[in-house]
Amino acid sequence: MKIAAAQLTCVPADVPANVARATALAVRAREEGAGLLVLPELVLTGYELRAVAEDPSLWVTPEDPRLDPLRSSGIATVVNCAAPGPGGRPVIASLVFGPAGVLLTTYAKQHLYEQERDHFSAGDRDGRFELGGLRFCLATCFDNHVPELAARGAADGCRVHLASSLYGTGNGVRERAALHPALARDHGLYVALANHVGPAGPWTGCGGAAVWAPDGTLLAEADDRAPGLAVAEVPGAVAEVPGPVAEAPVTGPGAVAGR
Repeated sequence: MKIAAAQLTCVPADVPANVARATALAVRAREEGAGLLVLPELVLTGYELRAVAEDPSLWVTPEDPRLDPLRSSGIATVVNCAAPGPGGRPVIASLVFGPAGVLLTTYAKQHLYEQERDHFSAGDRDGRFELGGLRFCLATCFDNHVPELAARGAADGCRVHLASSLYGTGNGVRERAALHPALARDHGLYVALANHVGPAGPWTGCGGAAVWAPDGTLLAEADDRAPGLAVAEVPGAVAEVPGPVAEAPVTGPGAVAGR
């Protein structure tokens, strides 16, 4: 299976516009033969923490009709967004849809970064799903700085670690380059990093969406300037062909509902 890690510039607090941008990359990834696309952190709103926390219309559920273009793109997608959480606060959630648009699982970010704690609730369970004969684990940005999360994924039989993130210019460039190949080497995982490029709330995304092999070798990398994809082959999996969209329950740990 080919896996695509995306980078893009989001429109601040505009879910339909960002769905359109993400869908264009999903279609491009599918045309390049990818079976799965992972998107950056808070891809549907940009990294606009206060605006997102104060406006529940920017929160997304798996059934939200605004997601229809992504669900019908013909490729499995990991869509990171604000979603309703416990106590009336949102969580930073990854919604994972299969190639036919069926929800496979959700995951709420467990390790919130600095000011995120003022606006969001943290998740309390790991995220897993299976696709094309591979087992995947999920992480969101600062999650990747807690090595126990990736270690649990590897111990649970995961082959690929998917990181929806925001790394900015400056220190973020160095963190991005050092952390992810080390995660791959230390835990024997393929690691796919999706990132922002250009303006992202108070930051400037540094791009460099990438995929690393389990020995830390860089397999594919996007540039630091423009929206695009890093696409790489993960052996031992088969692509899944989309079929009719059917109702399916949320499965696996990390479901947003009931948190």
